[in-house]
Amino acid sequence: MERRNFLRMLVVGMAGMTVMSQQAEAFHFGKAKNVKPTHLKKAKAKILRPVYQGRTEVSFNSNEKPGTLIIKTNERALYKILGNGKALRYLVAVGKEGFSWAGVAKVGMKRENPIWTPPPEMIDRKPEYAKWAEGMPGGLPINPLGPRAMYLFAKGGDTGFRIHGTIHPESIGTAASSGCIRMLNKEVIELYEQTRLGTKVIVI
Repeated sequence: MERRNFLRMLVVGMAGMTVMSQQAEAFHFGKAKNVKPTHLKKAKAKILRPVYQGRTEVSFNSNEKPGTLIIKTNERALYKILGNGKALRYLVAVGKEGFSWAGVAKVGMKRENPIWTPPPEMIDRKPEYAKWAEGMPGGLPINPLGPRAMYLFAKGGDTGFRIHGTIHPESIGTAASSGCIRMLNKEVIELYEQTRLGTKVIVI
């Protein structure tokens, strides 16, 4: 009799341990009810967006002459054509949905420590920018254009779009701007020095 009771208790105990093991496994993989595996989501996000390691030389076939700048907004990347099937690839920030621009332009003007003037529509969206309606002096640590800016001109004149530095390096690789092309400050300085007035710029 005692042996039978002992075996019954042993079976019940093993069944309970199996249930606990299944619950633990479900919790670990986010299968349990009301469990949100936020740590797994964060890990996945980090995998999808690797840390930018800086410009790289890549294979790039193009009929454009060396020096031409090609910006692929879907890649969040700017390519400087080197020739012989090569280009320098920079990661950039591009315009948010509804603010992006595409076309062919040229570098019509270059400025060190550029003055930033928010357009009227931006002031309408963010009234706090009204105090800079006449322009924010260049060189200020809060100036959104950073240390350098190249102004894109088309047949109709200034397009209003620029290739410039940024005070938000965390935005590189995203669609975050109001249409302009943002670069890391050290990289925009490098590109600025190497880019002549009249350089062709293709934004696609």
